[in-house]
Amino acid sequence: MAKKVIVLTTGGTIASVKDKKTGLLNSGQMSGEELVKMVELPSGIEVIVESVFQVPSTFMTFSHLVQLKDRIHTAFEDPEVTGIVVTHGTDTMEESSYFLDLTVGDDRPVVVTGSQRGPNAMGTDALVNIRQAILVAADDSAQGMGTVVLFNEKIHPARNVRKLHSYNVDGFGSIGYGYLGFVDSDQVFFYQKPLRREVYELKRDIPRVDIVKFYLDTDGAFIRAAVEAKAEGIVIEGTGRGQASPNSVDDISAAISQGVKVVLTSTCGEGQVYPGYSLTGSVHDLHSRGVILGKDYSSRKARVKLAVLLAAGVTDLQEKFSY
Repeated sequence: MAKKVIVLTTGGTIASVKDKKTGLLNSGQMSGEELVKMVELPSGIEVIVESVFQVPSTFMTFSHLVQLKDRIHTAFEDPEVTGIVVTHGTDTMEESSYFLDLTVGDDRPVVVTGSQRGPNAMGTDALVNIRQAILVAADDSAQGMGTVVLFNEKIHPARNVRKLHSYNVDGFGSIGYGYLGFVDSDQVFFYQKPLRREVYELKRDIPRVDIVKFYLDTDGAFIRAAVEAKAEGIVIEGTGRGQASPNSVDDISAAISQGVKVVLTSTCGEGQVYPGYSLTGSVHDLHSRGVILGKDYSSRKARVKLAVLLAAGVTDLQEKFSY
């Protein structure tokens, strides 16, 4: 019996059309049906296509992601569906894929892909990425992996994948962790898998969570702005091991006293925040003020996770950020 894969398209560069007058791309203009017609589909796999959104990924919101998550849940009600492919713009793909990883609990895979070049561009990566994503979604070895990102033949875990290059077709990587596997000549190979899966049920709307980046001579202005904007959570992207400016700590403490959940991450590409110093604004100091240590999460991943945890009513936030 043929495998069945559902392809849900959301727009992005992978669905873009070039404006004949300006030569610039109009992102997300092609429907899913138009896009997948261009792909030489693998044999032995039934592919069903549905356009969910047709937007650039910078237009994506948590509201879009909740709708997409619900559509995936509906698709998985069909026991004959082997897996799902989601096409998505690359600018926010690392965030959307992690959101799906945290909110879709089915053992069948969700494979997110996109492209750095439009489908009609010379040397496009759009069509091969779709083909390979379908192969991964149909492969038995992808069961239990959660949501993964297929890009440039590599299969990345949603928790760790980041966009590392602004235009190169090898645009995504999992720094410090490596990819899970790859696709070679239409064969799917996995050689590692995530040790842990976290899945949460959303019990209310996704709250506002902001990111504040720290740099030389930062003060607490953006912390205050986030509180004034009614953010329920703030992710601090600290320097090095996770340090923040001493000029910001009073505002951080004030935010926490008002019930705002604050998570500390590092701007570094690798390594986790760690309380190794005793100075004002250090990880130790911030943690003593009630800041949640964000381990090795990037600020963007931490923001998604904190927003999901708050919407799910989770209270043991430090424990959830410890792995």
